[in-house]
Amino acid sequence: MATASRLLLPSPPPAAPTCRYPTLLTVPRSCRLAIPTFRCRATAAAAVDAAAPLLLEERAGAVAVREFVTLDELRAAVRLRVRTFYEYSRDTVGAEDHRKGLAEREYEALQKRISGNMINFQRVACINGTVPLLPSLMSAEELCLACKFVEDGEERIVVGSLDLNQCLWLPDELTGKRPGVNESSHTRAYLSNVCVAKELQRNGLGYALVDKSKKLAREWGITDLYVHVAINNEAAQKLYMKSGFVYESEEPAQQARHLGRPRRLLLWLDMKNEPL
Repeated sequence: MATASRLLLPSPPPAAPTCRYPTLLTVPRSCRLAIPTFRCRATAAAAVDAAAPLLLEERAGAVAVREFVTLDELRAAVRLRVRTFYEYSRDTVGAEDHRKGLAEREYEALQKRISGNMINFQRVACINGTVPLLPSLMSAEELCLACKFVEDGEERIVVGSLDLNQCLWLPDELTGKRPGVNESSHTRAYLSNVCVAKELQRNGLGYALVDKSKKLAREWGITDLYVHVAINNEAAQKLYMKSGFVYESEEPAQQARHLGRPRRLLLWLDMKNEPL
């Protein structure tokens, strides 16, 4: 994965489960099958089988989709990712410590990627969807506690997040074929860590995050934008197809079994044909 840090597992560890949806770029491959008694969930863009989502209040300027502004917001985004991609059973020993450890490692690695201090990553942007601490969110107490940050004296919640990575490849993922060998490979980028809080899915946040990333990619001069999605993740596929992505290739079954996850599709967006 993107960092060589090892996770500190709770002690004593129960029998290891199969981690089907490793997503955070910081979790090393050797640790994926050794994390005790919790389940990894699919990317939140596709997790539409949860209970009916909360509705965002109709309030001008309530939802802000933008690059992160403060480190406090960046930490909140990382906590949302851990909360989205990893689900712990109630009786898991050391679950909270493990969750904090994952968040701290991803936060440090994300800072390195954004600052350009990680090999292969030329430029990285963390794009978040944030809302004020609205009355409609008060029923989602755990979300508010985990993903809250303060900006200019206002309490806000990170409710969606993704990374835009200008790079040749992502660790343990299929590599895009475009641009070709005779063109500049510096115009290739990938989306990763796409997630929306389960309480606020089906509000258009996923589409807004992807749309913002496309606009930023255009500013960077990106010509070919990629995203990986599980082959059984129909909701996420619909989101990306709606955003203009098309099929390019898919992960071999043997590689998916080795990584302990469903096979992934690699979807491609031709930025040159995107409307301004």
